[in-house]
Amino acid sequence: MAKKRKRSSEAPAPAAEKPDDSAPERPQRTLFGFKDQPDSATELVSKDGAAGAPFRNKEKVLITCSRRIIYRYRHLMLNVVSLLPHAKKDSKVESKQSKGGQLNELVELRSCSSCLFFECRKQKDLYLWMVKSPAGPSVKFLVNAVHTMEELKLTGNHLKGSRPLLTFSSNFDQQPHWKLLKEMITQIFATPKDHRKAKPFHDHVFVFSIVDEHIWFRNYQISVPHNEIDKVDKGGLDKMTLVEVGPRFCLNPIKIFGGSFGGPTLYENPFYVSPNQIRALEKRKKAGKYAHKVKAKVRRKEHEKANHLEPDEFADIWKGED
Repeated sequence: MAKKRKRSSEAPAPAAEKPDDSAPERPQRTLFGFKDQPDSATELVSKDGAAGAPFRNKEKVLITCSRRIIYRYRHLMLNVVSLLPHAKKDSKVESKQSKGGQLNELVELRSCSSCLFFECRKQKDLYLWMVKSPAGPSVKFLVNAVHTMEELKLTGNHLKGSRPLLTFSSNFDQQPHWKLLKEMITQIFATPKDHRKAKPFHDHVFVFSIVDEHIWFRNYQISVPHNEIDKVDKGGLDKMTLVEVGPRFCLNPIKIFGGSFGGPTLYENPFYVSPNQIRALEKRKKAGKYAHKVKAKVRRKEHEKANHLEPDEFADIWKGED
């Protein structure tokens, strides 16, 4: 019969602690980098010496329009697509009450974080939705003074896909809703660095200026006169000129919503007048003009009845001489 083994009275040795493989805590990220920059500007180094991935701006913009859009507004949309190398174009969407849900799904399917939706109504009025998806906010604009590149025929020209410089007038820092619009425009129109379709230099400028509570957009080429062989000297930058390229358009903000394509109203423009009201006022003016003509005719007839002309004694003087 086999003998039983003696049990050792000694306690088992504790297991060795495993090293902490969890990722180090990263600082808060913003559009242009980390809020608190680490020691190295290009990489994050943890306590154990493991390198983390640097922040990369992966902003993508979905650009689409509604059905029954007219050709001028469609050309404007295509001009905007050509100016933004990080934009994705999609098929037309039916402009109804459910457009918000459909567009949010499209933005998610196309892996985009923003959306520019051109909505045409009555084949006359163009509205632009500028949306950050899926949490918002979103802004609705009325687009006026539209001039596309094809109809302007300006002399400016810049390379397609190059990164633009964004300039804003000082009015954007005066009120909170202008500050919000400035941040949204910066995130949507600024081409991300190292984007696969973008060129690694700047040769044009996007200008956003506020005049009469409207945002006016202009696109200029940066032109520096120099010889083809010689490079541009740093001292010659004062000779730099701006040549307009196009397109041109004016944005009239209507409302700012807290969500994507809707939600609580954060701001409403008190000076906004819808195009339908403007057309109704013009019709009333024309109708008042016609009514004034009718009343003038009635007054003339009443005046003629009240003031009869006396018979002319020389009216039949030449009738007997035939």
